[in-house]
Amino acid sequence: MNGEESLNHPPNSLEELQESNLENSELPPRPEPVETPIVSLSPEQRVAQLQQQEQELQKSIAELQAIHSQQLQETQASLNKVIQDSLVELEQKRQTLQVSVEQLERRRDRIKEEMRKNFAGVSQDLAIRVQGFKDYLVGSLQDLAMAAEQLELPTRSIVTEAPIVKEIKPPVADKAPTPNFAEQGFQEQSRQIRSLLDQYRKTPDYYGTPWQLRRTFEPIHAERVGNWLFSQGGRGALRTMGSRLQNILVASAGISVLHNIYGDRLRTLVLANSPERLGEWRRGLQDCLGISRSDFGPDRGAILFEEPTALVQKADRLVDSRQLPLIIIDETEAEINLALLQFPLWLAFAPNPQQPNTNNGWDY
Repeated sequence: MNGEESLNHPPNSLEELQESNLENSELPPRPEPVETPIVSLSPEQRVAQLQQQEQELQKSIAELQAIHSQQLQETQASLNKVIQDSLVELEQKRQTLQVSVEQLERRRDRIKEEMRKNFAGVSQDLAIRVQGFKDYLVGSLQDLAMAAEQLELPTRSIVTEAPIVKEIKPPVADKAPTPNFAEQGFQEQSRQIRSLLDQYRKTPDYYGTPWQLRRTFEPIHAERVGNWLFSQGGRGALRTMGSRLQNILVASAGISVLHNIYGDRLRTLVLANSPERLGEWRRGLQDCLGISRSDFGPDRGAILFEEPTALVQKADRLVDSRQLPLIIIDETEAEINLALLQFPLWLAFAPNPQQPNTNNGWDY
């Protein structure tokens, strides 16, 4: 009977399995509880018992499914949290890398800018400063040379009898020219000047001889030079062209025309109030007239001055030596020394009254 019950009712728990194992062992058997034999159950009871077991199993399955669903949800939530945390961390790393890349790009641009300034801008600025200082030294040496010319050295009296020396008089040069292109007696020179201006404007020679204009000459430049020569007789002021380079071009055309007429007797004296501006005049005249640094000096074709007094003294000595000074005054000169107006040739550039921060005229 017990064997049949064990076959019909398998053990459902660990305790029943242990009891079954104890029963099959060699230990003395325990007294079995009195059970209702399965044969004694009616079919309805058996069906009810099976239905109860089915309900219990379904209940267990539902509980297991609920537990599984809950665990799945928790696992999904944990996984989502891990993914979200990873995404946040990756986003932070991406932002950090982006900031680092931007910093490196700014540093690269700054290094490029510094290199450009160091190797281009700084070198150019240094070259300008060095050139200005050189021009300042040249002007100082010129002033020193003129001051040395004006010194009267003391002579020692010699006790011995001086030998009789035959006096040799230097050849007397012709009288210093006094140009006045506005008069009728200078029609031949006027035709020559107009021909030269037309030549500069229509057929410029960029590789001509020194003291010949080598730059493009526009009609407005020819009009200014012609007005200065014919209407003002080579003695007057012209309104600035707007830049020092344009003024130098106009002055260079006048110098070239007068040099064709008077040759080496013409001496150009430039007046500006700073070494930098004198340096611009020197470089501009060299570029426009094809001359070199050797053409600048106290005894050469062009001389640069910062002070009008020294220029007047030099011009007086040039007139005494039968030479023709041409005085050119930069537009930055706020006052014109009256002594400059006594010479036969002078060209002053007047500032534009419509431009702000400029002097509208000169004080005499």
